[in-house]
Amino acid sequence: MTKNKLIKFGFIMAAAMNIGGVLLFSRFFTNSMINELDPVVMSNFGLLMIVIWGLAYLASAFITSNIKWLAGAFVIEKLVYVVAWSLWLANNNLDDVYDKDVFAGIFYSIYGINDFVFMVFFAWVFLTHIKAPNR
Repeated sequence: MTKNKLIKFGFIMAAAMNIGGVLLFSRFFTNSMINELDPVVMSNFGLLMIVIWGLAYLASAFITSNIKWLAGAFVIEKLVYVVAWSLWLANNNLDDVYDKDVFAGIFYSIYGINDFVFMVFFAWVFLTHIKAPNR
């Protein structure tokens, strides 16, 4: 797979995870347990914004030049979610979440890991394009 195809695939996967993950685990915004467990970051508005970020990743998959600064912005966005998830984990017990709702438990178990993986991907895109002024 060429570098450009890999980048396109990565952006599409990031979009799929954001859009599909939120819609699946929130049961199309009806799973109130996700909201209750983190009412600031994971309110229905917050979940909708995660879907919107997914749409931005999808649109980015079709940009063929000057992607570095957009990828850099995505690194920062993902870092914010990784920090938020880490702080949430430090103050909550996943076993209690699973006892209340399995979908919420899975969501809170994986969302920070997912965001970390894509943060690294976006950082790779940024760093591999930093020296190329026309990419």
